[in-house]
Amino acid sequence: MRYGTLAWLAALLLPLPLPAQAQDGTANKAAIARLLDQSYPALDALYKDIHAHPELGFAETRTAALLARQMRALGFAVTERVGGTGIVAVLRNGAGPTVMVRTELDALPMREQSGLPYASQVQTEWQGRPTYLAHSCGHDIHMAAWVGTARALAAMKTVWRGTLVFIGQPAEEGLGGAAAMLKDGLFTRFPKPDYAFALHTGPFAYGEVHYRPGVLTSNSDSIEISFKGRGGHGSMPNATIDPVLIAARFVVDVQSVVSREKDPQAPGVVTIGAIQGGTAGNIIPDQVVVRGTIRNYDADVRAKMKAGVERVARAAAAMAGAPEPDIHIGDGADSVINDPALTARIGPVFQTAFGDKAILDPAPGPASEDYSMFVNAGVKASLDFQIGVYDPARVAAAAAGGEPLPVNHSPFYAPVPEPTIRTGVEAMTLAVLEVMKPS
Repeated sequence: MRYGTLAWLAALLLPLPLPAQAQDGTANKAAIARLLDQSYPALDALYKDIHAHPELGFAETRTAALLARQMRALGFAVTERVGGTGIVAVLRNGAGPTVMVRTELDALPMREQSGLPYASQVQTEWQGRPTYLAHSCGHDIHMAAWVGTARALAAMKTVWRGTLVFIGQPAEEGLGGAAAMLKDGLFTRFPKPDYAFALHTGPFAYGEVHYRPGVLTSNSDSIEISFKGRGGHGSMPNATIDPVLIAARFVVDVQSVVSREKDPQAPGVVTIGAIQGGTAGNIIPDQVVVRGTIRNYDADVRAKMKAGVERVARAAAAMAGAPEPDIHIGDGADSVINDPALTARIGPVFQTAFGDKAILDPAPGPASEDYSMFVNAGVKASLDFQIGVYDPARVAAAAAGGEPLPVNHSPFYAPVPEPTIRTGVEAMTLAVLEVMKPS
């Protein structure tokens, strides 16, 4: 069935009555809750549809078209194909600040094993080989909350003034989508934000909203190294130079950069997530490619770790008498840094709305993303926060030594849609309303 004929889409686009003008956050939350009571079933269906139809970065054509159609129906002026498959939706409502709300569109090249009735069965080709696709990071939840927030704000135009810029970013997982949108004139063709907001799901209890000022995520740099050898028969390794052995040595030895070269008090991670080489167990190949990631929070640690990875790679090849490896350590995303003043302003809004489920995190997380590129491109103030996805009883059982919770990028990552989506809509809408209150 084509998505344009789905009953949930028609329900999502039905007009809603405007709430009475709210004077404070409590009244705003009540108004948002009333709107969600009407629109949530359609948002739930939207989420499950997107979840079942994931698309890779820069190939999110169905996803982008689906979101663009809904935003137009809400009264936004929508531009598609910004930075490839990105979308920008603008809604003007008088004089006031410009506020950006961002979601991601892309999925991951992995097979879902959640067992959900709406689990993805989509297959495609990625890096020259077949792969399954899955929304195992939560971007589908983000999109549903993004649409729900747009719907709430469009229905509550009496209580805010300014310009909304809702962006659907492609290729966050590949850390290329933000750069592509900026290169395509995101902040020159469209209003440049005074404030920007984003959210992300995390493996903690649904209903919780986590936030913190300052550094939120890590720096991220990619690793791709091609180790060269001399192929031959597996029974005659003396007649070859074995790049599998070189790669294996590198994977082990590179951890010395983490354990012995950087300050032990400074966080840092080197992970090798892919090794590709060879065709059969009795053939030594000519080449093996390893791919990985480097994460940290400090500029000096970042430089030291990148240099250490390259040095260890060259040393592993030299020890085997192999040719110099081809080394590419790509500059990835900088840390996402939340504006302290904006965080201090929004924190009390979250506390009023969510009580003890509004949690000030004491430390940044290890993940990375390219939302930082938007912030660094001149947004005056930004806040990126997290929402939980699991039943609180399950979270408590895991904390007590029970079955560990699947984290983002796990094939078993399976957010509970309700109330996760509701929480995302409420938190994001309240944050936007706070900075767009009429003077």
